[in-house]
Amino acid sequence: MGVNIQNDWQDQLQPVFDKPSYQQLREFLKQEYGSGKVFPPMNDIYEAFKRTPFHKVKAVILGQDPYHGEGQAHGLSFSVQEGTKIPPSLQNIFKELKEDVNVDPPKSGDLTKWADEGVLLLNTVLTVKEGQAHSHKGKGWEQITDEAIRLLGEREEPLVFILWGKPAQAKSRLIDTNKHLIINSPHPSPLAAHRGFFGSQPFSKTNAFLKEHGIDPIDWSLD
Repeated sequence: MGVNIQNDWQDQLQPVFDKPSYQQLREFLKQEYGSGKVFPPMNDIYEAFKRTPFHKVKAVILGQDPYHGEGQAHGLSFSVQEGTKIPPSLQNIFKELKEDVNVDPPKSGDLTKWADEGVLLLNTVLTVKEGQAHSHKGKGWEQITDEAIRLLGEREEPLVFILWGKPAQAKSRLIDTNKHLIINSPHPSPLAAHRGFFGSQPFSKTNAFLKEHGIDPIDWSLD
């Protein structure tokens, strides 16, 4: 369960991995993965950091915790693997994508292309027990994801933080808003999306901000 991210995130996050709180989290995860089903698969826990190196991040989409159904979570927030039924939250993201930047909903819910475009697809908590949302909340993940957001929030180059839902929005305190753009909205889940997620235009607002700062916009198309 050693962490091997293989890009500049490793050095950035190493101080947190060296703390006793991370050792406790590791022990907890060993027990959880050893005694039942936990998602995503162990090798995919740090996929968001592996796919989108620190220096390449242009935008962050921050969710809550991974999908807790079989074959869904693979380490990127809101993304599901090819061939998996698209969950309701992601269907709503695709609806907003169509409304906002006229990108047709893709056949697959795999968002890896966004990660490769520079979108850090991160959750506030990186693991979950099968069928039990928020089951790994408060076990130590928050220190790691707080640190990731804080480090990005201190970065010189401007970026966009898309914070969906209350746990994600709680991290806005770690971000220097003089440099970076924060887009807050309700979570895209069917329970909350109608309270202001629809019409929030996160995709066009992100690209407008990046262009304004001389940064190549994100290609949001997926198929």
